[in-house]
Amino acid sequence: MRAAILRKLGQSPCVEVFPEPTAGGGEVLLTVLAASLKPIDKQLAAGSHFASPKEFPVVCGTDGVGKLGDGSRVFFGGPRRPYGSFAEKTVVRRAQCFSVPENLDDLTAAAIPNPGVSAWLSLSHRAKLSSGEAVLILGATGVTGKLAVQIAKILGASRVVAAGRNPNSLAELPALGADAVIPLDQPREGLIEVLRRHNSERRFDVIIDYVWGPPLEAVLAAITAHEFAASSSETRLVQVGDTAAPTIHLPAAALRSTALTIMGTAGLPPMDVLSAALSQVFEHAAEGALRIQTEQLPLAEIESAWNRPASSRRLVFRP
Repeated sequence: MRAAILRKLGQSPCVEVFPEPTAGGGEVLLTVLAASLKPIDKQLAAGSHFASPKEFPVVCGTDGVGKLGDGSRVFFGGPRRPYGSFAEKTVVRRAQCFSVPENLDDLTAAAIPNPGVSAWLSLSHRAKLSSGEAVLILGATGVTGKLAVQIAKILGASRVVAAGRNPNSLAELPALGADAVIPLDQPREGLIEVLRRHNSERRFDVIIDYVWGPPLEAVLAAITAHEFAASSSETRLVQVGDTAAPTIHLPAAALRSTALTIMGTAGLPPMDVLSAALSQVFEHAAEGALRIQTEQLPLAEIESAWNRPASSRRLVFRP
């Protein structure tokens, strides 16, 4: 079969002939229909992820949409190494396959689970967003950030403020549910003032942070109180990504002057929580309430597309 093969960490995969897998106990053989290229796929191949492969050659790709022997379509995750999703066939545990709605196309079904479930869990499972609360999405112009804007509205947020660095994507966010947008590419003091104004109009109950670094420092400066005041409820900040910088300067006053709780995504939740989130994402995507931009490419072009700059479109490969 044809597959995207990685022979050494730090290289781009090449499409070559690779032996077809056979299913063992509790496993199923899948004919791959579509698989999306995600940041984790690149991290694994670069050797920068804790789960990067140690033995080679290995097929790249962590999840996708495939067809079972009975013809049914499923989303799958975690193929058994050395197999992956960027191939004509792969093998996974049956428990790691999930039904795909009939009216959901292959490209969307392959592209939306990873970022969609991440955004859903950050908002519902970690931040515990309640109906009527106000949300700030920091880094809203990326693939996951745009889904987070939509999901916040689906979950009942009364106000969603979206902040990002890509002006073209920022302009698209009001149509996805953002009540206000903030460009992060502006002088620090101006950014702090804009954030402070939005927070004073309707205090942020939830902040989802995909960027870390200076943009989050500006947010912390904006929500820090400068006088003694009673706090009726907390602001829950969920840290998801660090595309702006890996570290921040955290003044003690930011934690002592306001009711602020900072938490991470905390790894994978229990399987029932993960499965429920995927079902919700698929359901809303099939209804058209959740939208993701995709670009279809043949598997033969994976090497040339591997190192493309990040964009708001998710690349999806067809074997």
